[in-house]
Amino acid sequence: MTIRDEAFALLTANRRTTDGNIYTVPSPEMYPYQWLWDSCFHAIVLAKSEPEAAVAELRSLVSRQFANGMIPHIIYWVPGQLHRYDWGTDSTSALTQPPMLAYAAWEIYKETQDDSFLVELYPALLRYYEYLIDKRDPRDHHLAGIINPDESGEDNSPRFDDVLHVPVDISREDHLKRRVELIDANRTCNFDAELCMKRHFWVKDVPFNAILVENLRILSNIASLLDRKDGEHFCNLNVDLVSAAMRERLFADGVYWSAVAITDYEPLKVATWAHFAPLFAGLYTPEEARALVDSQLFNEDTFWAPHGVRTVSKQEKAYRPDGYWRGSAWMAPHWFIYKGLLRYGFTEEARQVREKSIALIERSGFREYFNPETGEGYGAHNFTWGALVTDMMDA
Repeated sequence: MTIRDEAFALLTANRRTTDGNIYTVPSPEMYPYQWLWDSCFHAIVLAKSEPEAAVAELRSLVSRQFANGMIPHIIYWVPGQLHRYDWGTDSTSALTQPPMLAYAAWEIYKETQDDSFLVELYPALLRYYEYLIDKRDPRDHHLAGIINPDESGEDNSPRFDDVLHVPVDISREDHLKRRVELIDANRTCNFDAELCMKRHFWVKDVPFNAILVENLRILSNIASLLDRKDGEHFCNLNVDLVSAAMRERLFADGVYWSAVAITDYEPLKVATWAHFAPLFAGLYTPEEARALVDSQLFNEDTFWAPHGVRTVSKQEKAYRPDGYWRGSAWMAPHWFIYKGLLRYGFTEEARQVREKSIALIERSGFREYFNPETGEGYGAHNFTWGALVTDMMDA
């Protein structure tokens, strides 16, 4: 059985149906619910093999959209206790995740050329991105804020340590306790993003905003296809505004850094794979991108490891090759980096990222994350992010 066959078999095995809603769980044992950007990854992969399943995945995802437009990062279709923190609602979390939804919808359209699904999904898409622009930027600085590290998709990343007031050697268990305390604090203000960001945790995260830029660009394409002029104008305007704000407030020393908005954009100077996320949205100049790839990405003393891209530079005090988002290699960052490299025409470098990704799956299977020094797999088994290698293989 090839990796492609194994990936599609895994997505089929992890598919669930609850009350007519069809979705894919990232891992049956550890993550038995629907997760926002995970479902977008599933749809991207399924678009080429089972577009009907990809459509169903996104349809289920937007079915729990909040009245204010937010889409929660977890939907608890089946009641249970695992990951079931009191996040403000009965059946979902009250947080969101990196906004990959428009990208996933466009991938489905590119395969099917059927715009009826885009017509159906468009109102939810527009409301979600309007929410991120309007409600996650109370000072009109044109950068979306996150109110919890979990919203970055990288719960345990050391780039948030200073904001959380935790040491670099904090255990995963203690880090989780600190984030749950933050959830409790958010609950006191009813998860109002504008209020909570000011009081507790208010970070303008580089990957989140880079992903936002690229998805607004794609939503503009969708709006144009559907002849929705107002939506197209909204997207194009904010692509320019967010891109310019990232350059003005998050760019220093040749790279992008996440920043604490409440302290007037003090940079969180921990070197993580976030430096490479703007490649995905084309935010570096060609010269800057070349320098970044040569000096950082393919530097064995920083990010380039024998078995993948470290999510934290080897030179950081927080670096741990077996740490959860604290240095280990993950398939989603590999995929974003791969797409970014192709965008800049770095085809040989992209090939090397793809080959390391495939080798990890061949060596350790569909695991949640990997030791970049040894290739050993950690965390959840039967984890769906590994299926993203099939999209790299198709590019």
